[in-house]
Amino acid sequence: MTAYHTVVVGTDGSDSSFRAVDRAAAVTADSGAQLVIVCAYYPNSQGEIEKAQDVLRDEAYQVVGSAPAEDTLQSARDRAIKAGATDVKTVAVVGEPVEALRKVVSEHSADLLVVGNRGLNTLAGRILGSVPSEAARKSGVDVLIVHTT
Repeated sequence: MTAYHTVVVGTDGSDSSFRAVDRAAAVTADSGAQLVIVCAYYPNSQGEIEKAQDVLRDEAYQVVGSAPAEDTLQSARDRAIKAGATDVKTVAVVGEPVEALRKVVSEHSADLLVVGNRGLNTLAGRILGSVPSEAARKSGVDVLIVHTT
């Protein structure tokens, strides 16, 4: 089996997603691949943010605003380098997490997508769908779902 050349990993700044970044960094360190870290975000108003947090409670993990996305990406990049990744890019994308991941996988001709398992075993995940399950179905490349929760 050939090594992966480009690995994409998604992060929303949560501890769970950072564990996926750590695993993706280890994979790229072992194979010499490029790591592309993605953070999807929405440029929402404070009122919209508060309303979403009231409804979603603990399931609210969407990044809102470009400044938090850039901060999240910098933290993820630092972690990836500490975990051994040497060729690291970061990308902030406006929109839904799964579509953002698919876009970056396509644009970078990635051959592996890494996501955490957050949401797979929740009621909201079963009813509404979760990022890991949707990414696995729609990505078109190998997907590594890391046990992060």
